[in-house]
Amino acid sequence: MVNLHLCTRFIRAGEAYKMGSKIRIGALISGSGTNLQAIIDACDTEKIDGQMVFVGSDDSGARGLQRARKKNIPTFAVDYKSIIREFRKEPAEAVLPDDFDIKEIFAKQTFFSDRDDPAKSNFFLMSRAIAEAGLLDAMQPYPFDLLVLAGFMRNLSPYFIDRVNTVPNRPRIMNIHPALLPAFAGLDGYGDTFRYGCKVGGCTVHFIDYGEDTGPIIGQRTFQICPEDTLDSIRQKGLKLEWELYPECIQLFAAGRIKTVKTDFVLRGGEKVSKTVVKIS
Repeated sequence: MVNLHLCTRFIRAGEAYKMGSKIRIGALISGSGTNLQAIIDACDTEKIDGQMVFVGSDDSGARGLQRARKKNIPTFAVDYKSIIREFRKEPAEAVLPDDFDIKEIFAKQTFFSDRDDPAKSNFFLMSRAIAEAGLLDAMQPYPFDLLVLAGFMRNLSPYFIDRVNTVPNRPRIMNIHPALLPAFAGLDGYGDTFRYGCKVGGCTVHFIDYGEDTGPIIGQRTFQICPEDTLDSIRQKGLKLEWELYPECIQLFAAGRIKTVKTDFVLRGGEKVSKTVVKIS
């Protein structure tokens, strides 16, 4: 169950942030944690005015947790695989968070549409809410100002996002993606870039929203793809840029230089659309 004091704790964490002071950074990972290491190193060398206050994972065997433990950073893991397996086996026995509303969550998310199989979308949103409630409980002892996803290979649902982004128009979940968004969203950005025959690749840092890699873009870096490049070589090019770009974007947040604004556009057919974008001062 989600602790009743959880949302209050997160609101207080956001209010505690003051420009000019070190921000408290939490991280979620799934793998080896190379971006996590880049962020930790940048905090140690004061390229980021911040400190890492916890590292969590969906996998207790994630190698990146060892990187955190070496720096005496608190760690935890929530076993997504077993939660999803148990939910699939006995959905009627699953204990959902008290404040979970499937209709509200479905209306906000953009992973699924009304044309998709309801059983599939409900399974995803309900099983994720159980796992995300576990993350929120594990994060509760560690007030934070910014949550960074450093190779966290799970889509976050509105259930989780709304309990972290408690101040309107002030997102505080940041992600890095291995492609130049909005192109090639999803799990294999560098692979998709390579297979498409692109001549330029890159990486993107963005805030999380209710879709898959659709949130407001904070920063991007590019690299040339040469005829002799392989998938492995472009991944190496991309990773080097990721390790530079992510700390830089986190420092922009720490310095209070990032704000999100809603911008209205009129398309050629007269249709009006709104988009939230990042402005950097």
